[in-house]
This record gives sequence, structure tokens and C-alpha cells, in this order.
Amino acid sequence: MARPERHPPVMAYIGLGSNLADPQTQVLRALDELALIPGCTLCFRSSLYATAPVGPVAQPQFINAAASIATTLTPPALLAALQAIEHAHGRVRDGVRWGPRSLDLDLLVFGELTLNTPALVLPHPEIARRAFVLVPLAEIAPSRLLIPGQGLLMDLVAALDGPYDVQLIPDQAGQV
Repeated sequence: MARPERHPPVMAYIGLGSNLADPQTQVLRALDELALIPGCTLCFRSSLYATAPVGPVAQPQFINAAASIATTLTPPALLAALQAIEHAHGRVRDGVRWGPRSLDLDLLVFGELTLNTPALVLPHPEIARRAFVLVPLAEIAPSRLLIPGQGLLMDLVAALDGPYDVQLIPDQAGQV
């Protein structure tokens, strides 16, 4: 019997956000749950940041963070695991874009892969324009991280239109 093919781990970056049902607890629990995904090792987790919501719907501020994981999963398998965590946190996908949510987990970057399918676009298509993604990501990722098709992380952060509303919540950072 042949053994399943094993692939070397790929570094993936995940953006986390919540603005419903105790957002700070939602994000902290989700960070812990990332470490439990089979085939994944949680490497770093950012501090928590309070951020203004994006979009036309009036809603509470968000709590955002970022995490890095080493994974042997494929991008679709990792996305499915992230969506299962969202679902367990009460996430309802009701078709309202940029609306309030209990938990949002976005697969931001998956190694050097670029992908454009109906289910998943990599890197995340809005990554370069969102301070609430780039600021936590810059805390945990190498400044010279190349975002495929976008540029270096440090350059994307430097190019952010300011001022932006991303406020550090103290005492939440830590390496795993």
C-alpha cells in the first residue's frame, strides 16, 4: 500500500476579524483554534487591533488580528477549515457584503501562490488597501514578505493612505 504523498509545509497568513458577540473573545478563541487544525502549526499571532468598519452598513467597530501558520493543507482544504471555525462561532453568510459578523477568517497569503477561482483568490484581493489587515500582518510577518503580485509587505504598509483608524489593544501580542 502506497503512503500518501507528503508536501513540505507552506507558510500561510490569516486575517481575523469580529464585531459581534464579544469580538475580542471571538478573535482570541479563533487564534487558539487555528492551532488545532490538522496539518497546521500556528507560528505567530499578532496583537489585537480595534478598527473602524468598512462598507455601507452601520455597525460596531471591529477587533482584528493576523496569524501565521505552517501548513501541509491545500488552499481549498485550509479555506474549508477556516470556514468551519467561522461557522462554529456563529458566522452567518447572508449575502451582505462588509456587514457585521461574529467571525471572519480570511486566507490572505499562501506561500508564493497566486490563485483565482470562484471560491478563493490568493493573495486576498483587498490586502494592499486595508490597514486593518496590513498593520497586524506587519507585526508578525517579515517586512520583506512578498505579497505575490502586490509587492513587499513593508512597501504596502508604507503606501497606506493615512491617517487610518487602527488602534492597538495592549497586552494581547505573543509568539506561540
